[in-house]
Amino acid sequence: MKKTAVVLLFAFVLILGCGPEQSSAPVTATEKAGSGEAPTAKKVFKIAFSQCNSAEPYRTVQNNIFKQNVKKYEGEIEFAIHDAQQDNARQVSQIENIIQQGVDLLIVAPNEAAPLTPVVKKAHDAGIKVICLERDLVEPVYDQFVGADNVKIGEMAGQFVKEYLESKKVEAPVVVEIKGLLGTKPQEERHDGARKFIDTVPNVKVIEEVGNWLQDEGRKRMETLLQANSKIDVVYAHNDPMAIGAYIAARDAGRDKEMIFVGVDGLGGPDGGIKKVMDGVLACTFIYPPCAAEALDFAVKLLRGEEAPARVILDPTKVAPENAGELYEKATVE
Repeated sequence: MKKTAVVLLFAFVLILGCGPEQSSAPVTATEKAGSGEAPTAKKVFKIAFSQCNSAEPYRTVQNNIFKQNVKKYEGEIEFAIHDAQQDNARQVSQIENIIQQGVDLLIVAPNEAAPLTPVVKKAHDAGIKVICLERDLVEPVYDQFVGADNVKIGEMAGQFVKEYLESKKVEAPVVVEIKGLLGTKPQEERHDGARKFIDTVPNVKVIEEVGNWLQDEGRKRMETLLQANSKIDVVYAHNDPMAIGAYIAARDAGRDKEMIFVGVDGLGGPDGGIKKVMDGVLACTFIYPPCAAEALDFAVKLLRGEEAPARVILDPTKVAPENAGELYEKATVE
């Protein structure tokens, strides 16, 4: 399928706090001045966001950006977030319920591609407009995809690792790769992209573990690896929380200075990946835009009957010590 790509600069904000889901909203009525006619109902579009796991820091930021941007469309849309808690069955069940509720548009961040594709197709076949958010499905059973290029992010990370090892002239380097949840497109693509470069390093040994996107699991996996391996040169994790978890394990073992840590997400705020680069915890990270503001704007366009591209691909950005301060200011709103 020919892909239409729209490249946008990332723009996101970090809003603290999380409000309750809204399941319904009143229809706005307007009355013609000077006439005896009954008020005419103004259409209020119902949008449901099926979130794969709100517990992840990236997802928390994403949710809050949605909530902030919904204010732009007050009186035009009703917006509700449904948290699947990283459970495929729960997300399928929630989308089944969303279909029954008769929403106008579904935004979905799939927990995993294969288990979610059939139910998203069912929603689309039922006449619900669908936007797939930054985790692609097995087939394009949606009106639009909004995300960044995970293969490119992986390539950028892999190139950074390769150049670091070559610049340090590391002999027989050992790289730990901590993967996200298996079966998700970002995990697969961030792996494939990075290995294009890492595997070309002479005599490199790559040790793979799965951290399921979670900091605590990244820490636990790293604790085991530190006991089994006397030499580790680089830790590349598919997101910042897992990279930070690995760093904590190495720090607690007194070995954090032996290696560098590379992540993905690049969130703003005091606990985000950009600040961790500034603090020397991460050697590098890559901003994966939350995509929420763009997805909501395109959702409203689709509901209004306006044209929207089939694929919207946002640019990733490398965060290193030399530009972290500037990017932190742009990415963080107090």
